[in-house]
Amino acid sequence: MHIYLLYGGKSAEHDVSIISAYHILQEIYYNYYEVTPVYITMAGQWFQGSAIHEKEQVPSIGELRKVAETGTPFDLNSLHEEECVVFPVLHGPNGEDGTIQGLLEMLAVPYVGAGVLPSAAGMDKIMSKILFKEAGIPILPFVAIHPAYWETSPQDVMDKVEKELAYPYYVKPANLGSSVGISEVHSREELEEAIELAFEYDHRVLVEQGIYAREVEVAVLGNEDVNTSVVGELVKETQFYDYESKYVNNEVTLQIPADLSAQASTKIREYAAKAFMAIDGNGLSRADFFVTNEEEIFINELNTFPGFTPISMYPKLWEATGLAYGDLIEELIQLALKRFKMRQARYGKARN
Repeated sequence: MHIYLLYGGKSAEHDVSIISAYHILQEIYYNYYEVTPVYITMAGQWFQGSAIHEKEQVPSIGELRKVAETGTPFDLNSLHEEECVVFPVLHGPNGEDGTIQGLLEMLAVPYVGAGVLPSAAGMDKIMSKILFKEAGIPILPFVAIHPAYWETSPQDVMDKVEKELAYPYYVKPANLGSSVGISEVHSREELEEAIELAFEYDHRVLVEQGIYAREVEVAVLGNEDVNTSVVGELVKETQFYDYESKYVNNEVTLQIPADLSAQASTKIREYAAKAFMAIDGNGLSRADFFVTNEEEIFINELNTFPGFTPISMYPKLWEATGLAYGDLIEELIQLALKRFKMRQARYGKARN
């Protein structure tokens, strides 16, 4: 079977996608598949590299970055020429938000990961919090900021935030990941700067109540049958875990399993599965939570295509739960095929 692995993309998380793609390519079982890497540039152009038949042929990260120069333009009609699975290793907008997923649904090809609705809902921090709250999962107080309101009445917006929330705040673009565009805020002056920064990355902004808490994560895997991993913790010296800490300086330690009571761990895993179902999740997700010293639990977000880099929590959580990296990749491919066959059986005749 042929796998088309999409990576890069029109997102601020472009570079993270390349690193994730490289490590997934290292772990695919080439005795079952051949893989064609398909690089999507920041301008949205698609280029394909040479087909890979064994691990020794996997390009370096540097070579994956240069496929636009060394490869050939990719024709989407190639997806109909043979039995294949598309593996979109894309983080952030224009990849993880339902856009690519909608295209692949239109093409009627199987693909790894969440569908259109869970991708869009999981990517949008405002909408996902509304869904989590409706599902009975604890969330932190937040204020959503619309651009028209900010442009016409910024002082009123900040007044509203200060009235409803207590410092510190975390200001975030509504649709982005990997801590890009996120700021920790302790004053009104910082608040204004943080909102302006967040609007550089998205058209809506979320201001969330800050709390001093531990950050823990759970890996979720499945379609109708939802499975959760052990709970892991991000152990860090500072409260705010930004992009530089994650991907440049590695200023964080992953503790797996997290040092929590059995009761708290069980509840966190229950909430993770519940959140996955609340957005109609399928394939994979990573559920992120805050846990206070009193073991109060609040969901932060659900990431429908988490990082697969060497320091990424998602594959490490499954490894600690008993599922090796290569087996995890294989399970994701099989889940994609199962979902596709099920949807074709239900909707295929109507589409044709």
